[in-house]
Amino acid sequence: MKTVLGIVLFLLFAVVTFFGLGPVLFADGSRHERLLTLGSVVAAYALLAIAAYGVFRRKR
Repeated sequence: MKTVLGIVLFLLFAVVTFFGLGPVLFADGSRHERLLTLGSVVAAYALLAIAAYGVFRRKR
């Protein structure tokens, strides 16, 4: 079960990286628009990191 969840989390990280960081780095919009996109990407990374921690933490 942890293997399947690990693969799903890896794919979600890849999707957020591909579709999230691309618009931040290569956007031709305003600075405000890029900062809002960056904030949402960082929030998505934080939520995925919390989920990964919850899945892979060792229980005693």
